[in-house]
Amino acid sequence: MEFLVEFELSIPDDVEESEVKEREDAEAAAATTLGREGHLVRVWRSRAAQGEAKVLGLYRADNAQELHQLLVALPLYQWMSVEVTTLEQHPNDPAAS
Repeated sequence: MEFLVEFELSIPDDVEESEVKEREDAEAAAATTLGREGHLVRVWRSRAAQGEAKVLGLYRADNAQELHQLLVALPLYQWMSVEVTTLEQHPNDPAAS
């Protein structure tokens, strides 16, 4: 199954910069691993409004439960608001032909 996952990061003001850096580095390593395993297919940054940044990821997982387990394991997860959309193939998708 494929899922479109939208993340918005909100880091609490009282978190030390060193912890943020450590988690961001771990997040990058986790994304590399998820990509290698075939779970993270693509990732984009979206500018919704001035100063607001969202991340969109195309994920593959066997089911929603597996996706949830992948997401909660991310180092930045506790600072994320996450919205998941389950994707289904459309009959007019050019990639399907």
